[in-house]
Amino acid sequence: MSAHPGPRTEADDVRHFWEGLGLPGLVDVHTHFMPERVLRKVWAYFDALGPLTGGVEWPITYRAEEDERAALLRRFGVRAFTAMLYPHKPGMARWLNGWAAGFAARTPDCLHTSTLFPEPGVAEYVREAVDAGARVVKAHVQVGAYDPADASLDAAWGLLAEAGVPVVIHCGSGPAPGKHTGPESIARVLARHPRLRLIVAHLGMPEYEDFLDLAERYAEVRLDTTMAFTDFSERLAPFPGRALPRLAGLGDRVLLGTDFPNIPYPYLHQLRALERLDLGDAWLRAVCHDNGARLFGLPGRAPDRRGADVPG
Repeated sequence: MSAHPGPRTEADDVRHFWEGLGLPGLVDVHTHFMPERVLRKVWAYFDALGPLTGGVEWPITYRAEEDERAALLRRFGVRAFTAMLYPHKPGMARWLNGWAAGFAARTPDCLHTSTLFPEPGVAEYVREAVDAGARVVKAHVQVGAYDPADASLDAAWGLLAEAGVPVVIHCGSGPAPGKHTGPESIARVLARHPRLRLIVAHLGMPEYEDFLDLAERYAEVRLDTTMAFTDFSERLAPFPGRALPRLAGLGDRVLLGTDFPNIPYPYLHQLRALERLDLGDAWLRAVCHDNGARLFGLPGRAPDRRGADVPG
């Protein structure tokens, strides 16, 4: 006799989601891993409803130790994820990059992540990170309170564009605006570095259509889905229905992002929120796996619904 199966878990439901699409798993370009004492401060900020949360209650769903969080992503079937970490002051980025290199070395399914800040030496340490194997960079305009078009960052953006290293950037004005959030500053960066592989976090929430404009103008601009279309975000900054055809048209440049573990709802909800857009299974397959797999050169191919192989 076979053992009686245990109760169904969220991991079971997440895996059922991507298995139903014929995918080998998920690629999540927006997950947070950082030094534990830094992450605890981030969680404390959310708990205290700090100004950058927009004053909205934000319970952390996956408040667990580092190893447990990474193991949970694996149970979900996430083939590759990131360590989105970011400085809020000068002198912090190089240290974070050193930690991230060590985390990537002990966590093979994490895409080696780096970060930057407008400060003397930024091009030097970004070059060091790229030479050390960094595969993605995180920039946080809102938390860092800096202008991404600051002249001190120009050489760093240039070398990242030349190296083809994607940059996940929080530059939209959600959940609270900053002095340099919104499309104008990052548009100046792209005008100087049109080949920069920029991934706009949160679909640029709430300036969704402005960032769709940039993605339509620049072939290397992409968008991640982090928190977009969830019940939580739709209450605060709903995505305009008139823009859905544009999002569908950019289906090869939209990437799954979730903000795990710092989300106020279950991981599965982000996937269901994308599913209920009703943009089709091909769009979901591209967003949830294939676009990220292609961008980061992950091995393996995703079977389509007819059983044939298509590039992953």
